[in-house]
Amino acid sequence: MAEPARQQSSADQMLTRQAPRNLEVEQQLLGAILVNNETFFRVSDFLEAGHFYDQTHKDIYEKSAQLIQAGKTASPLTLKTFFADDLQVADMPVLQYLMRLAGQATTVINAEDYGRLIKDLATRRNLIRIGEDMVNIAFDAPIDMPPSSQIEDAERRLFDLAETGRSDGGFITFSDALRDAIDMASAAYQRDGQLSGISTGLKDLDEKMGGLQHSDLIVLAGRPAMGKTSLATNIAFNIARAYQSEEQPDGTVKTVNGGVVGFFSLEMSGEQLATRIISEQAEVPSGDIRRGKIDENQFSRIVNVSQEMQRVPLYIDQTGGISIAALTARARRLKRQRGLDCLVIDYLQLITGSGKKSSENRVQEITAITTGLKALAKELNVPVIALSQLSRTVESRDDKRPQLSDLRESGSIEQDADVVMFVYREEYYLEKQMPKENNLEGMAQWQAEMDRVMNKAEVIISKQRHGPTGSVPLQFTKEFTRFDDLIDDDYLPERME
Repeated sequence: MAEPARQQSSADQMLTRQAPRNLEVEQQLLGAILVNNETFFRVSDFLEAGHFYDQTHKDIYEKSAQLIQAGKTASPLTLKTFFADDLQVADMPVLQYLMRLAGQATTVINAEDYGRLIKDLATRRNLIRIGEDMVNIAFDAPIDMPPSSQIEDAERRLFDLAETGRSDGGFITFSDALRDAIDMASAAYQRDGQLSGISTGLKDLDEKMGGLQHSDLIVLAGRPAMGKTSLATNIAFNIARAYQSEEQPDGTVKTVNGGVVGFFSLEMSGEQLATRIISEQAEVPSGDIRRGKIDENQFSRIVNVSQEMQRVPLYIDQTGGISIAALTARARRLKRQRGLDCLVIDYLQLITGSGKKSSENRVQEITAITTGLKALAKELNVPVIALSQLSRTVESRDDKRPQLSDLRESGSIEQDADVVMFVYREEYYLEKQMPKENNLEGMAQWQAEMDRVMNKAEVIISKQRHGPTGSVPLQFTKEFTRFDDLIDDDYLPERME
């Protein structure tokens, strides 16, 4: 019976504990600022008014900052005019309190240490607040908030706290930037294809883009049946298969080639996606795999490919209708637990906004989603490939090649994306124009055109911040939904007449 009593005592103790703070340090730092306004610039880069525990100290710091940033002097006398005459602080008039702060000021040398201590204590208070909210919500959870949503919300708040708590921003020297550029060039020299970004496994596409660049949002769009999902799975598997890493002196693992890939498959199940990749790699039609119409040789290839696939770092999330907030939380978790070098989302229009009213305006919702994906790419420092649908206006034109204006809700997608690529297969449209059998001349002309475009595709790069636009021809094997580099006819062996 002693255990419940001990637990109750512990709970009571937690309720009576005081929040972490150090009022004396806050007073010392504020006094230093009032004595020498230059002290403010030693802490202003990381310290905010909200980091102070005492409300009066928050007001003093905020008003001092406003005066100093306006080029004026912050002193007990100038600050007094911004407070009520009858205000009492620590049982004394506000002017007397300000004068005492200045009289007990610390030296400028200690100011930065004091500022960081104030900020650290504020971070600890925020952690306690998040923990208390987690407990309260878990006890009294709303009906429309399942435990998974509570976990994602807690993860988001903790990650936001970690990011806002960072103090490594600001200016860097040119020599630091130069070192980073040299490190990038060195990594590119050692990587497959000597690319600055991650290789897609498609040589011609890599040459046009320099690989997939870190922190880029890459939109891959196309009409249905063009093969955008197939191209995305090809690239994802190529990156994961080429993965190589090495352990650093500090014990961390660094990717030196290929990468760890996260794939959000919002439309297809994980099993369907795996079947596609097996079909691509084993060169066995996915329809035959599903129906079991395979011979012994094909089955052997499937087994070999499956064994290889088990070793590649490709992680699939098959949650349909996922919100941008949940997607972001899960991507962060994957980065933290397994590592992450590339993220693929199939497809953008199936993501839902985080706000309750977001669905009322789809354009605003898509804007929030694309902005969130770009922010995620920068935050995790990985390329994010987001697939996108195209509007039906393509079908009404004679030239079916897609354009930027064909993107659904194109304003935000085009604006936020660093790269916009379209998958286009002329064969798909030409196939539908087959003339009647009695039209011999038309049939011969159509067949000649079909021979020209058979098993060929284009990736049209319509926007690229860091490189040229243009078209990249690729080989497309429809039976296996597989993209490869297009073999130039000049390199094919001569045909026997």
